[in-house]
Amino acid sequence: MTDVPSVRSAEVGRRIGVGLMYGLFKPRVLGAWRVPATGPLIFAVNHSHNVDGPMVMGVAPRPTHFLIKKEAFVGPLDPFLTGIGQLKVDRDTTDRTAISRALGVLQQGGVLGIFPEGTRGEGDFASLRAGLAYFAVRGGAPIVPVAVLGSSERSGRLIKALPPLRSRVDVVFGDPFDAGDGSGRRTRKALDEATERIQKQLTAHLKNARRLTGR
Repeated sequence: MTDVPSVRSAEVGRRIGVGLMYGLFKPRVLGAWRVPATGPLIFAVNHSHNVDGPMVMGVAPRPTHFLIKKEAFVGPLDPFLTGIGQLKVDRDTTDRTAISRALGVLQQGGVLGIFPEGTRGEGDFASLRAGLAYFAVRGGAPIVPVAVLGSSERSGRLIKALPPLRSRVDVVFGDPFDAGDGSGRRTRKALDEATERIQKQLTAHLKNARRLTGR
């Protein structure tokens, strides 16, 4: 099997994330108790800002290995991201190395972080790629929806690439659910159906998170 990043490396990333996120912003975490303490798991995170991944990495109760676009692995960030257990993925092709490593994380009972929209956008889960369903069904891992709210706030920014310093960012964890229908099928039709189920769950979670936080 392709080399799989260790939980220890992701734990280092989590500790760095804790220091950075709580130092720069005011994270408010809701529903972390819903995250299963052990076993393979997928965090499905909405994505409206670059800080969303590090924010979840810092506040999640378990170390997380995120699938991150290869374009982020530039200069010193390449060995750094790799060293803290993050997974480089080429979004323009079927990246078999990334797929193998991500499945390896789940096989070892780890947590895989995915931005199911594939790229940064409105952060509303409106357009999902099939990759999330594939990993959930193939890896036998429940999905925990995660809503990050407030990271795309524009007013009051001192640094263009970051939310306003010391601003509140809400991270809301939802109830874990299974994407598959229990049959274990991995056909294109089964994955399409799983993607539909996932989209309904994630959209409902985001709506509930906005109601809870008033954002």
